[in-house]
Amino acid sequence: MSSLNDLEFAFAPLRDTVRDLREYLDPARLRRELTEIETKLADPAMWSNPAASQPLMRDRKRLEQLIGDDDDLVRRTSDIEAYFELAREGAEEVLPDLEREMNTLREFCEQLEAKTMLSGETDPLNAIVTVHPGAGGTESQDWAEMLMRMYLRWAEQQGFKTEMNDYQDGDEAGIKSATFTIQGEFAFGLLAGESGVHRLVRISPFDSAKRRHTSFASVYVSPEIDDTIEVNIRSEDLRIDTYRSGGKGGQHVNTTDSAVRMTHIPTGIVVTCQNERSQIKNRDKAMKMLRSRLYEYELAKKKAITKDIEDAKLDINFGSQIRSYVLQPYRIAKDHRTKVEVGDVDKVLDGYLEPFLRGYLLMKRRGTAVTTGGSDDDLDV
Repeated sequence: MSSLNDLEFAFAPLRDTVRDLREYLDPARLRRELTEIETKLADPAMWSNPAASQPLMRDRKRLEQLIGDDDDLVRRTSDIEAYFELAREGAEEVLPDLEREMNTLREFCEQLEAKTMLSGETDPLNAIVTVHPGAGGTESQDWAEMLMRMYLRWAEQQGFKTEMNDYQDGDEAGIKSATFTIQGEFAFGLLAGESGVHRLVRISPFDSAKRRHTSFASVYVSPEIDDTIEVNIRSEDLRIDTYRSGGKGGQHVNTTDSAVRMTHIPTGIVVTCQNERSQIKNRDKAMKMLRSRLYEYELAKKKAITKDIEDAKLDINFGSQIRSYVLQPYRIAKDHRTKVEVGDVDKVLDGYLEPFLRGYLLMKRRGTAVTTGGSDDDLDV
């Protein structure tokens, strides 16, 4: 247990962090903006125009959350200062509670700091995540399933909802591919930096000789584009195929041609959805996925045309190796761009992604160059 002096020393920079965050949030400004939005939403004519009301409702929700975060900062700081008063009066039994509350506040500040760095147009949107195994058969397919579980566990820990859009079983284990939607405020903004190739080094559970194997899987994250962001898709540019669903889903899914494959002919982008029994529902979900992919495609084209050097540094190429997860001969997860390392790799694989997500956001804000394609030499494997 830390002494009172140690805790007071540790609380000084934490108090400064709270002060800086509150100055950045500017709660008085947030409340003024919220009042203005509520005044606009009170106009009955606004509700007959969803294109205008939906962005306002989204902004209202964001402002309410930020005001609530500011209130939390004030409350948590006040509670800690009350603990300090008791401890200074001789109540040393409160020191463990004081230390715990300080750790909780520190984590809350880190999460809030990350949220303040999400200011892009698509950052508040849901995220569509696609995971594919690399070459290597069963090894890579098993690794792809581990990655899928990692993101689903992260979403669960954040209180986000998830919905599976497309799932293809592996030949012997794992998956051939999976696409799922993570529904939650800033889901895309938080996960945008996860696109790329993820590497696993371990003793293979499928190798009778117990040799060390390196497996690769790719992750692609795109925003779920809503009706407030315009993406025009001409019907003549679409080819829509239906087929019988396979894999998991139950007998009703597998006995009708409910699965949908959409191909955008000009770009060659293909999306599939087979999770629902209804072909209509699968078609609607596939269209959402396609709009998201096309939005990302157009953004990439704009970046190429403008040749923005800094944006190019921060752009994640789908074939870039961004992170390694080493289970043998030692245990560590390391991001090759930010150099963030976490020794408890099992915790990472169970959804603990905060250090990596925050590290990427900080790097992006500072404009730090991205290093990808890390080799075994980076990890001394």
